Amino acid sequence: MLTTHYVPGSPNWLDLGTPDTDAAAEFYGAVFGWTFQSAGPQAGGYGFFQLDGKTVGAAGPLTEEGASSAWTAYFRTSDADATAKAVQQAGGAVRVPPMDVFTAGRLAAFTDPTGADFAVWQPGDTKGLETVMEANTLCWTELYTTDAAAAKAFYTSVFSWEYQDMPMGGDLVYSVVSSPGGGKEGDAGQGGIMQLQEEHLKAGSASEWHPYFGVTDCDATFATATSRGASVMIPPSNAPGVGRLAMLKDPAGAVFALIKGDPNMT
Repeated sequence: MLTTHYVPGSPNWLDLGTPDTDAAAEFYGAVFGWTFQSAGPQAGGYGFFQLDGKTVGAAGPLTEEGASSAWTAYFRTSDADATAKAVQQAGGAVRVPPMDVFTAGRLAAFTDPTGADFAVWQPGDTKGLETVMEANTLCWTELYTTDAAAAKAFYTSVFSWEYQDMPMGGDLVYSVVSSPGGGKEGDAGQGGIMQLQEEHLKAGSASEWHPYFGVTDCDATFATATSRGASVMIPPSNAPGVGRLAMLKDPAGAVFALIKGDPNMT
C-alpha cells in the first residue's frame, strides 16, 4: 500500500500536464472535491490540488513541444543526478535533466525504454504528497507497457524494484511493484505493471503510467466524471479480490482510473 513515509523508488508526487489548468481544476474539483491553489506568479501557472487542506496532486500547463495532456507519476530519489545516469545506463532517455525547484526539491523527467514517461522527485522542503490512500486521493500507480519484461528489467535497474507476478488467466500476468523497505510483507505493493495485449497494440496503444484514485462509490464518481466530459476507457467493473474499478480520460485526454474496494483504503 502507498504511504507518505516515502522510501526510494516509491511514488511521492503526481502532477497533471494540461492545456487548460482552469478547466482541469473545475473538472477534478467536481469529480473529487479538490481545490486548486496556485504555486505563485513565479511558478508559470503550476499549482496544487488539495483536499481538506492537504496536497493530493498538482497541475500545470504543458511545457514540452508536442506533449499531450497526461498525469505524470514521480518516484522518490535521494539523488536525481545519479538516477538520471542510471536511467541512461539502463536504456532510458532523459526528457528533463535534473533541476532545482526553488527550495522545494529537485526533479528530473524520463522516458523508459518502452516509451512510458515518468519522473523523480528528490525532496527538499516539499517531501511529497501530503495524503494518499484516502477517498479521492492517489492509491495506486500502474504501467501499461508494450514490453513488460523490458520494463521490469529497467525499473529494477533504476529503482531496485521487486515484483510479485499474479496470473490473471491465459497468458495475462499482473506484476505488483514494491520498493525495498516500502512496507511489511504482504502490504508493500505500490503499483503494477501490465503487458498490453495484442489487440491493444494493433490499435496503437502505447506505454504509459496512470494513477488510480480511491473512491467511496465507483459508479457515482464515474457518472460525475462522464457528465463533466470524461470519455470511457473501461466502464465500472468488478475485479475479483481487488474491488470495483473504472478507467477514463479527462476532457483534455489525460488517463486516470477509479477504484473502490482496496481493503487498505480508509
